[in-house]
Amino acid sequence: MSDQLKHECGIALIRLLKPLEYYKEKYGTAFYGINKMYLMMEKQHNRGQDGAGFASIKLDVKPGQRYISRVRSNAAQPIQDIFSQINERINTELLENPEIKDDVAAQKAQIPYIGELLMGHVRYGTFGKNSIESVHPFLRQNNWMHRNLIMAGNFNMTNVFKLFNKLVELGQHPKDMADTVTVMEKVGHFQDREVRKLYKKFKSKGLSKIEASPKIAEEIDVAKILRKSARDWDGGYAMGGLMGHGDAFLLRDPAGIRPAYYYKNDEVVVVASERPVIQTAFDAPFDEVKELDPGKAIIIKKNGEVSLDQITAPLERKACSFERIYFSRGSDAEIYQERKMLGKLLFPKILESIDNEIDNTVFSYIPNTAETSFYGMVEEGHAVLNQQKRDYIIAGEGKLTAKQVDDTLSRKLRTEKIAIKDAKLRTFITEDSSRDDLVAHVYDVTYGVVQPEDNLVIIDDSIVRGTTLKKSILKMMDRLNPKKIVVVSSAPQIRYPDCYGIDMARLEGLVAFRAALALHKDRDTYDTVERIYKKCKLQTEMEDVDVVNHVKELYDRFTDQEISDKIGELLSDEDINAEVKVIYQTVDDLHKACPKNLGDWYFTGNYPTDGGNRVVNRAYINFFEGNDERAY
Repeated sequence: MSDQLKHECGIALIRLLKPLEYYKEKYGTAFYGINKMYLMMEKQHNRGQDGAGFASIKLDVKPGQRYISRVRSNAAQPIQDIFSQINERINTELLENPEIKDDVAAQKAQIPYIGELLMGHVRYGTFGKNSIESVHPFLRQNNWMHRNLIMAGNFNMTNVFKLFNKLVELGQHPKDMADTVTVMEKVGHFQDREVRKLYKKFKSKGLSKIEASPKIAEEIDVAKILRKSARDWDGGYAMGGLMGHGDAFLLRDPAGIRPAYYYKNDEVVVVASERPVIQTAFDAPFDEVKELDPGKAIIIKKNGEVSLDQITAPLERKACSFERIYFSRGSDAEIYQERKMLGKLLFPKILESIDNEIDNTVFSYIPNTAETSFYGMVEEGHAVLNQQKRDYIIAGEGKLTAKQVDDTLSRKLRTEKIAIKDAKLRTFITEDSSRDDLVAHVYDVTYGVVQPEDNLVIIDDSIVRGTTLKKSILKMMDRLNPKKIVVVSSAPQIRYPDCYGIDMARLEGLVAFRAALALHKDRDTYDTVERIYKKCKLQTEMEDVDVVNHVKELYDRFTDQEISDKIGELLSDEDINAEVKVIYQTVDDLHKACPKNLGDWYFTGNYPTDGGNRVVNRAYINFFEGNDERAY
């Protein structure tokens, strides 16, 4: 993706179902769980590089022994940092106590981080917060084992202020208004209530506190706790939790916005944000890694029993389509085919844009994640070219010369690696002209393969803000002197902010929004902009369920192509010599390519939860009033 677009987090959860001695005997190490967690987190580093965290719980330890370990990092390479800390601690213990080298029970008692229950998290720091205090997992501590709670997740809540106020009404004094804190405190509140209720039950039966404690751990109803906690949540989430006594869960939002997959065999239960992560780490077959249904939680009890519980009533499934276009790893079998299909479906519009001049066109892509859609585009191009060859030869009715046949058969798509992302240049200087000069050189180009009579078609995952295209890529492409540059987006026009995980909070940052404003100015209809603002303001005191997305009206007067053409104008400086054409995927074709992930609110404005409409209207109000605050 040419624009820097920050996005979701990644979560991993492992429950070892056998004693640690089993893994020592079979795999040669009691650190099996830690090794697998490292692999799962590394395989999800695409989901966030701003921070990483790890937590583990030891089961059935004696009083006085530490049973919870946690390590977090916001270093430049956070995953490597936390596991270097873990490894250093383990190696130190083994060096100082060589007698425990093959004694798993002693290792469990003396070495931190070893445990049967492990959770990892990789993070993108939303809202610009990247202090160590903001890195997951979060820990809610208590001397009662079953009132300890560790949580981490991939989520954004649209109604964090409402959730905060609910906690205050419950008598709590949250230390932060961040959604992670409010969510954990809500779960912790009902966890405490459940423990107190069970304690009273066992006390009435004459059990002492010591006798009641294991009974509470056995009977604590995790599903009930989650149902009560999630009652007011509005957002996209996949959130995991570990309770001190050994229960664990991962809960997915009712619209299925954020992804979650799980796998179970007789040795482990595993949950992660992406399927190929589990496949790779545990050599699991594709069809045995299951998607967690929207609104459900996978709950793993201390005794190893696993259940899938419906926590919230499922809404219409609106799984994030950006997962398929860009965020998730392309090694997933389904995602790979879907990305190829995105490229394939664009080829008819590409062919039209180059006036069917396949022979005088060079096809390429913006590295690195657009490569798969490029393959799909090229495959369809080959199919079209083969049809043209066949038609020409048939029309010749056997009268073509050998040279004519050879010339026809030798026609092929001209594919080249044009754009090269040389390095991620860091713009230490904040002065605009200096930054622009550095941004302009983020990409390099391959010289000598494009001729002045050629079209240059270059495909990208998406065109969000258009900044890198305008300041870097188009300028670099123009140096090759093509007669036309066709920039193709495998995603539709991004018109609306996202409030469920992707960091697109401000409307004016979106090039499609700026294009719509420019068209209103061109056509003397700019009064529409203020009318929409007034409609949005009238809704500020309404309940979320009654709010309507009035920002859609900004785009109603224009066709998709008119907006695309205006985007082409906005991205083209006066010093660009080539004609610039911009092509976007249609929403209908997106749905054809990604039929299971129909969440398209950033393209259509059809938000999957009530809170989305309030967020988009607030973003518009902020734009109109010149307010830099975030809309959520």
